[in-house]
Amino acid sequence: MSLKLSFTSRAALQARAQVTGVRAVRGDVRFEDGAVIPSGPWRPLDDGLADRLRPDQSITDNVLVEVVKAEDIGLDHLSGPGIHHLGRAVSAAKSPTTTPNYQDGQLLGLHLDNWDKLDYASKHTGRRRLCINLGPGTRYILLGDADIQTICQTVREDYAACYPHTDDLRAYITLGHPLRCLRIRLDPGEGYIAPTEFLPHDGSTEGQDESAAAFWLGRWARGAMGSLV
Repeated sequence: MSLKLSFTSRAALQARAQVTGVRAVRGDVRFEDGAVIPSGPWRPLDDGLADRLRPDQSITDNVLVEVVKAEDIGLDHLSGPGIHHLGRAVSAAKSPTTTPNYQDGQLLGLHLDNWDKLDYASKHTGRRRLCINLGPGTRYILLGDADIQTICQTVREDYAACYPHTDDLRAYITLGHPLRCLRIRLDPGEGYIAPTEFLPHDGSTEGQDESAAAFWLGRWARGAMGSLV
């Protein structure tokens, strides 16, 4: 399964999305050794790739990416059974990726979350994460187009018994396997819902000012919060 993103207007998606490849970082003290980051340059999202991102009805809600705006999110979406407020984070300006290793501050690059502690067979069933950009700056969500189950099948003989990890993504890239990276612009008051346990991802403030973001985990139905695209 690959990255699937819900949209109704291809032009609206293309107006805020770009694509590039990735590379593994070596010898840059800002990043963990082997961290996977966008390689650049960013290119427009062409019609063919945009159409391949569109999900059909066989795609379950819990692996779908959606782009939303805060004003369409009711309070009932932010609390209740299975919904967990993760808190807020401030991202420095002009950073190609934003998530640090909280032990030493080095940036992780594209990575996988593990809030739900799921094994390989269950990794696609995790909760999705809701993120809202609180501003003041614009930010991006970065998304890899291969899911972690596919990645583990490629790099691990014991994939069926493993617990997928960011190290599997790094091994995949180090071995020369391709990964597209999509970035989607999120202005203040805009956000995303994404399967961050399942897809390589990170935030970015490349070329932008500092911004803060708020995060929740939950199980929201497709289209429950409307769509920006």
